[in-house]
Amino acid sequence: MNLAALHAELGKGGIRPAYLVAGDEALLRDDAVQAILDAVLEGGTEDFNLDRLSGTDGMPARLVDAVRTLPVMARRRLVVLRDLEARRGSTAVLGDAIVEALEELATDEQVRSVLVVVTAKADARLKWVKAFGDARVDCAAPKREKEIVGFARAEAKAQGVKLEKGAAELLAERVGPQLLVIRHEIAKAALLAGPGKPVGRGHVAAGTADVSEGPVWDLTDAIGEGRSADALVLLGKLLAAGAAPIQLLGALASHFRRLNRVRSGGRVAGPAFVQGKLQSQAGRYGPRQLLSCLAAIHRTDLALKGEGHLRAEMALERLVLGLLG
Repeated sequence: MNLAALHAELGKGGIRPAYLVAGDEALLRDDAVQAILDAVLEGGTEDFNLDRLSGTDGMPARLVDAVRTLPVMARRRLVVLRDLEARRGSTAVLGDAIVEALEELATDEQVRSVLVVVTAKADARLKWVKAFGDARVDCAAPKREKEIVGFARAEAKAQGVKLEKGAAELLAERVGPQLLVIRHEIAKAALLAGPGKPVGRGHVAAGTADVSEGPVWDLTDAIGEGRSADALVLLGKLLAAGAAPIQLLGALASHFRRLNRVRSGGRVAGPAFVQGKLQSQAGRYGPRQLLSCLAAIHRTDLALKGEGHLRAEMALERLVLGLLG
């Protein structure tokens, strides 16, 4: 199930004995866990009825004990297990004892605790993953523009913000697959629009001006045209001026998605000189190169969200060097 299906099921009072929250988008994983927490604890205290465990804790005995513990003045407890891959470096090589415990706990409807296992990756072929059945919540990061637009619309609805026609599309174009940034930009645009007023393209454009101003596009053009020295200098200036790394990454993602679209024979909106510039830049890359560039952008996105050991500035500099081709 996806996050929307999870919310719908929980809203009808359906709570399963266990969930596997899996996918590479940390924001979606956190939202899924919060939704389950709210449903299970029903607004009650977390002090006695919530256990947060890590794969580095004393597994599996501590996990089993936590799940078997009875709730205190509540109908259910919640046990959230993260970082399973920390045990062996991968969820594919967990020890037999923890695998057996997960298989058993995922299907045990007698306990009064709800188990939530949270991981960035979960191989559907593994027995312990299969044990969760359709209680797996897919939290994969959106990659296609249509998916990003869908997230923007759903997020606006969750915030009680009405988006006018084209506003979600402009958000997706300017920010790209940076879901946390989209969340913040919607809130910012709503403030610009005023209480109870719909958010239009003009509000989005004004709210995201720091991402779309000339210096950012100067950076994307320098990269697209292969001007290495200029690109690194511009990146340094933008970071020194306080530009958010995740917003710069969104601009790079948007630019390379456009290049990929043009290189594949598609068209992008904009004046003739912009289209000509994109055609020229796209010609520097082969189709496989552009796909590799988009994959590198995705890896950097994960690094900026805490899955790497490089500082954000270093991660962006390494990305820019790789995008120059």
